[in-house]
Amino acid sequence: MGEHATPDPVGFIGLGNMGAPMARRLLEWPGGLTVCDLRPDAMLPFIDAGAQSVSTPAELAERARVLCVTVIDDAQVRDVVAGPHGALRTATPGTVIAVHSTISDRTAEQLAALCAERDVEFVDAPVSGGAPGAAKGALAVMVGGSELAVRRIRGPFGCFSNLLVHAGPVGAGTRMKLARNLLHFVAFTAATEAQRLAEAAGLDIGTLGKVVRHTDAITGGPGAIMLRDTTAAIDPDDFWHPILSHVRDLGEKDLGLALELGTRLDIPLPLAAAALARLGRGLGVAARIEQDAG
Repeated sequence: MGEHATPDPVGFIGLGNMGAPMARRLLEWPGGLTVCDLRPDAMLPFIDAGAQSVSTPAELAERARVLCVTVIDDAQVRDVVAGPHGALRTATPGTVIAVHSTISDRTAEQLAALCAERDVEFVDAPVSGGAPGAAKGALAVMVGGSELAVRRIRGPFGCFSNLLVHAGPVGAGTRMKLARNLLHFVAFTAATEAQRLAEAAGLDIGTLGKVVRHTDAITGGPGAIMLRDTTAAIDPDDFWHPILSHVRDLGEKDLGLALELGTRLDIPLPLAAAALARLGRGLGVAARIEQDAG
């Protein structure tokens, strides 16, 4: 709601695997919900639950003051916002268009410039947490946009998220999402490397998966070390130096042992080798081999 006395009516475009559970959480939004999707059958459950429906983004912008966009790619986002039947055809000044799709940060900046010509606020607001997080109202939303726009969206976004961060101006939300997903998919690739090593060693990789999920739930996984506000080298007198030096020592030892096992089993482990070479400096402390040589 922000500065408004009454809740903004919300429109939602794109009711796919991610959009549907997000929009479902908005059914109880006091400002009301209007949905839009190319597939009429995707809108039926929302209509049955009391939402309104329209056929085009332009029609949606006539009814809503906050528009949530969850479509597939940059081309679809451009069409929804600025196409022949796009939201900008009818959006009134002050409307907020929020794109949850993961798109190029440059696309976000370009669309924001078009929106500004109509006094419409554009925010890139990608989410993290998947459909299960949306269903629970537990998504993280990374927002790039103005302070005013962020105030306007906090209310409705609180229906499907329990963490909203203002990353910076338009484009910053997308850049944060890309960094977050870099970690996600590099970790997935590392998981496949670990599975190959375990399988070659005669282990049950399903059981390994159970161990990983169990311990990540306790330790927090990679996010557990993401606590500093800079990636610069750490001064030896800094609070974090002994902590992250300990992480480096354990990591280099275990990575070295895994690489030795991979060599014996003839299983290439390129990510493990890269991690061994880069872990210390990445953590902000010298690699142990460099430290010993010094």
